[in-house]
Amino acid sequence: MSEKTNITTLFLDIGGVLLTNGWDRYARKRAAENFELDLDEMNERHHLTFDTYEEGKLELEEYLARVVFFRKRSFSPEEFREFMFAQSEPFQDTIDFFHDLKFNLGLRMVAVSNEGRELTEHRIRQFNLRALFDAFISSCYVHYRKPDKDMYRMALNVSQAEVSETVYVDDRALFVEVAGCMGMHGVHHVDLETTRSRFAEIGLPIAVDTANPQETKRMGRGQ
Repeated sequence: MSEKTNITTLFLDIGGVLLTNGWDRYARKRAAENFELDLDEMNERHHLTFDTYEEGKLELEEYLARVVFFRKRSFSPEEFREFMFAQSEPFQDTIDFFHDLKFNLGLRMVAVSNEGRELTEHRIRQFNLRALFDAFISSCYVHYRKPDKDMYRMALNVSQAEVSETVYVDDRALFVEVAGCMGMHGVHHVDLETTRSRFAEIGLPIAVDTANPQETKRMGRGQ
């Protein structure tokens, strides 16, 4: 049974929803193997300093100096940085779905993401996320990290949306729970199909607007 809603704004996480995570434990494991690093040592140093980087209080160069280049290496910071950036891949079907939803329903889209500045800006450029989002509430810009409620309040203030008219989508259940406690409609993103089903429950008319990919392309991004 659908909820009766008047949704105007979607708040979306990026890593784990639209793209792979920017720099998670799997990416660090691949980096350790590629550059022959001690993974346990790198992870320990990462966990001690990464929150500071995500909050925009540390540049990527400084983060790498603490985590990797605290001793002489046979490779350069530029090579390591390029490897980091190359770990990002799109979930194209999900990106297309949200593009279609935005244009067909006239929704505002706001990114609400924990990520450092250089990774954020690389991913925005590389995957043309400006075409999808109206604003980016990223931890590196606002100096808060989810699940701090100030991140969610910032998104509400910037979008000027009523909390009851918003949907928050994230692959982390805890972050969805916090959004729900604030009055947002929460969607725990596991995969595209479960998110479609949850949107239908909320009352977003996705079945009509996105059932025909060719018609959707004509009405939305294909214009």
